[in-house]
Amino acid sequence: MLTNHKAHPFNVALVQAHIELGNPAVNRNHMRTLMEQAVTGAQKPDLIVLPEMWNTGYALDHIQELADEGGAETRAWIAPFAATHQVNVVAGSIAEKKSDGHVYNTMLVFDQTGAEVASYSKIHLFRLMEEEKYLHPGGEKVLFTLDGGIQAGASICYDIRFPELARSLALSGANLLIVPAEWPHPRLHHWRTLLTARAIENQMYVIACNRVGRSGDADFFGHSLIIDPWGEIIAEGGEQEEIITGGLEPALVQDVRGRIPVFEDRRPSMYDR
Repeated sequence: MLTNHKAHPFNVALVQAHIELGNPAVNRNHMRTLMEQAVTGAQKPDLIVLPEMWNTGYALDHIQELADEGGAETRAWIAPFAATHQVNVVAGSIAEKKSDGHVYNTMLVFDQTGAEVASYSKIHLFRLMEEEKYLHPGGEKVLFTLDGGIQAGASICYDIRFPELARSLALSGANLLIVPAEWPHPRLHHWRTLLTARAIENQMYVIACNRVGRSGDADFFGHSLIIDPWGEIIAEGGEQEEIITGGLEPALVQDVRGRIPVFEDRRPSMYDR
């Protein structure tokens, strides 16, 4: 059940930003500036979400040298930021070099005390950007709890083309799917359709933070989205750098699931693959 002990909605801020290819220091400073803007806006967010691979962009040819060793650099400033501003932070995803020597596309999640509550490495690697040549896939799905008892599932970019993952997270208790991304033109229709479908079929909120700007031959279109469990769009970004905000109504998930009992009407024995 999605519950929230606060009187107001659970407010979300998506940091739709440009990413400087292969320049972690510049990107780190830029993200910090935008996050400061988010927490000092008209409505203080309960959750901030960053885009995919924001520390390096897709500088895959040099990713071994550029990746954050053990995620230490990212953790060192995101954790105190979350604690100082008492805000949950999904630090998008970063290129993280783990102790096994492999680089992963990893989402880090911090609660409002600055404690790290989850780490998820992207399961499905995108062949069109040659991720599989430079990155190592994650090996497990991740569910975590945000402030107020909200159960959230982790998904990164290409993962949304695999409905099995979102459904599995929903069956495990997720009421919210969080999706950092670097999703480029010309696939805007795919982006909006897939995210909306994941919300409708799983009767849960979907919040997706995409980057903007040009990197190499790719143009990234933004259009970060906050979608409710009916599939209605609460907020959507444009194609420029901006902070997209919206509020989640915690009780709505249970209400929608009660009206159309999709989960009760499932017949798992019929789904052989």
